Amino acid sequence: MDKEHILSEIRRLAEANGGRPLGRERFTAVTGIRELDWSGKYWLRWSEAVEEAGYEPNPFNLKFNDEQLLEPLAGLVRELGHFPTQAELRMKRGVDPTFPDPKTYRRFGRKAEQALALVRYCDASTGWSDVGEICTSLAAAPTPDEADESDAGMLPGFVYLMKSGRHYKIGRSNAVGRREYELAIQLPEAIELVHSIETDDAPGIELYWHQRFADRRLNGEWFSLTAADVKAFKRRRKFM
Repeated sequence: MDKEHILSEIRRLAEANGGRPLGRERFTAVTGIRELDWSGKYWLRWSEAVEEAGYEPNPFNLKFNDEQLLEPLAGLVRELGHFPTQAELRMKRGVDPTFPDPKTYRRFGRKAEQALALVRYCDASTGWSDVGEICTSLAAAPTPDEADESDAGMLPGFVYLMKSGRHYKIGRSNAVGRREYELAIQLPEAIELVHSIETDDAPGIELYWHQRFADRRLNGEWFSLTAADVKAFKRRRKFM
């Protein structure tokens, strides 16, 4: 494969794409020019070929960090009003070449794990609280193995956050006041209710928060949470 032919194809397709060069995978799909036709022969990286053709490499064709992946995903969730399907991700990529390749989201895991990563991003960023709300129910959905460990079916109730000393308990109950009383007579230190979330799927929402704060778990349902963690929990009021 001639080097000048590859460069001319990069330029031709870039002009047809509004002056933006195509990414490596899309270029191959359109032209049939494979990576082995140029990699190690003319250039080591696709960005080098794009630069020699006279264009700035598209940053989305380089390796993404998590923020570069999650911010455009948050924008798409807001646009759709729900977490996108794979078909919707591909469609977005088709009309907007700057949108990350859907395959790059696999680094976060399955769909529920992707939603959880997005919820964490939204909580840590300003202006995305509506997107975090949209994604929380999906992020709370247990995998088949986790579902076996939780109660069968969806059970209404409350998921609560209580504090005793320096530590926090995340649990569920259909009567938060009664549960607070039960714990108060069991624990050596006073316990206080910090916040509760009403939901029609208490096992699922409880599991979501346990997963979310897994790296802060002390024992059982007890966690060592930061002020930001508590603030994130208190932002949630109801999940139906």
